[in-house]
Amino acid sequence: MKTKGHLDLESIYNFIKNAIAEDLGDGDHTALATIPKDVEGKARLIIKEDGILAGVELAVLIFKQVDERLNVDVLLHDGAKVVYGDIALTVEGSTHSILIAERLVLNCMQRMSGIATKTHKIGSLLAPFSTQVLDTRKTIPGLRLLDKWAVRIGGGVNHRIGLYDMILIKDNHVDFSGGISNAIIAANQYIKTNHKALEIEIEVRNLDELAQVLAVGKVNRIMLDNFSFEDLTQAVKIVNGKFATEASGGITEQNVVDYAKCGVDFVSMGELTHSVKCLDMSLKAF
Repeated sequence: MKTKGHLDLESIYNFIKNAIAEDLGDGDHTALATIPKDVEGKARLIIKEDGILAGVELAVLIFKQVDERLNVDVLLHDGAKVVYGDIALTVEGSTHSILIAERLVLNCMQRMSGIATKTHKIGSLLAPFSTQVLDTRKTIPGLRLLDKWAVRIGGGVNHRIGLYDMILIKDNHVDFSGGISNAIIAANQYIKTNHKALEIEIEVRNLDELAQVLAVGKVNRIMLDNFSFEDLTQAVKIVNGKFATEASGGITEQNVVDYAKCGVDFVSMGELTHSVKCLDMSLKAF
């Protein structure tokens, strides 16, 4: 599988192919009806809201997959702080190709930039602490790779990508398996039997469950779910650095600093991706 850094390029290319097919159908009949096929032009991507730019690298891939002859000049890169009126890139070539790519580029860049902007803001709030912000699997199906890419651009840390790259024992797993000890022992045996290089994280709902985990050990991280600030602070002291700690459940921009003050290593925030406010931008001919 072709990869580039954190990117699964094969999956990205498949996403682009499917997204273009979804939008294009049997042709862009408006462009075909109004613009001769051989007309060429230029367009620029204009930022209309302050934030953190994300999706530029993806936009180049989209333009090139639509028409490899398009010339894309990147002026601002992923992770750049942008303000109203900035020009992120220009594209030149077939007007038909530019128009086919336009909406897909904007949809992706606006969403990714919104996620990156939110993540960067949370990261700025956490800067005085050692706590890092994690994303979750609360993403739109089909867009997870883009959402998590945007989180990284914004300075956040990816949690597991899916069900396959980490063992995360949550409350239902514990209840269905007959208890914390059973779940941890079974998970370790599964890894050994199947020769998997997977980390184990377990969710606990209270200090009693935390004590049960510490009695067994054999995990990499403990998720402290929906703890009060008092219990969370106590839990971090009890763990005492033996395992990484993660706070989850109801964490927002308004209270994330209070969670960080409790001393956890990570906070996981679904709102990074499940409640996205897109960053406004447009692609205009010039």
